[in-house]
Amino acid sequence: MSAEIPGNHAQPAVQRVPDFFIVGHPKCGTTALYEMLRRQPRIYMPGLKEPQFFASEMRAGPRAAHLPDTLEQYLALFAPARPDQLLGEASPSYLRSHTAAAQIAQVAPEARIIAILREPASLLRSVHLQFVQGMVENEYDLRKALALEQDRRQGRNLPRHGLYPQALLYSEHVRYVEQLRRYEDAFSRENLLVLIYDDFRAENEATVRAVLRFLGVKDGAPVEQLEANPTVRARSQALHELVHTLAVGRGPVSRGVKAAVKALTPQDQRRRLLAAFRRRFVYDAPEPVDEQLMSELRTRFKPEVTALSEYLDRDLVGLWGYGDVD
Repeated sequence: MSAEIPGNHAQPAVQRVPDFFIVGHPKCGTTALYEMLRRQPRIYMPGLKEPQFFASEMRAGPRAAHLPDTLEQYLALFAPARPDQLLGEASPSYLRSHTAAAQIAQVAPEARIIAILREPASLLRSVHLQFVQGMVENEYDLRKALALEQDRRQGRNLPRHGLYPQALLYSEHVRYVEQLRRYEDAFSRENLLVLIYDDFRAENEATVRAVLRFLGVKDGAPVEQLEANPTVRARSQALHELVHTLAVGRGPVSRGVKAAVKALTPQDQRRRLLAAFRRRFVYDAPEPVDEQLMSELRTRFKPEVTALSEYLDRDLVGLWGYGDVD
């Protein structure tokens, strides 16, 4: 696929647009799938995961300054690809976005779309832990965070950092059928591949090879299995916030410390040291699951699971243990 970019009218630049998109959800193996696919010789995926170009309503905070703003900047991410490679990108926010499907279709109407879905209660628990880790969420208790949803719809009780407030509307993450229909309407059912997280975890290589067949890629190349973006929890909210403040350089003291470290340490080394410090001192394994809360969430979202089972013609009610849920 290619697109003309406005600019030099004498010699218009022609740049290719992506052939496929991994649209989400987060905490469903999208990072692992991205990493495994970009190791395939017939596929090119840029080093920048989650450019979020087609979900502009979800771009906020310091990271937004490093994301492409124009179509020309976005397509430049794929410029290093060889002519014989398929182009793809992964932005898990695209599935939740109300605008991404239609905007992607305008630029790449023949694109293939890949979505990964997970049992709702376990998804929300994992997403909440990731948001706490990323300083998107300041309520460390999932039950309390869920109870804040109505207030947050009204712009109240939001984290002081002000990042991605719409992401904290947890029930919006699991409107699976509504999300899939946006892509079916913008493309076609044949261009949409829906994966189930359980299958990806249980049969990692087989799932990747199914994706390669969906993309029309001969699957003779080895598939390197890996796990990415594991779920963790912050040991201490105060330490977690302190490390984050120093890392982003928020405030005059933090900016001074960051500037001094930056002057003395190469960027790659800084990132490795910070990641190692967080793993050793800031993060820990998640606490045991609150089974009572999980049961309440399964009751709440059983209608969505039932509807998804009918939409995909697959018994997810049984697979995800919703058969005995009232």
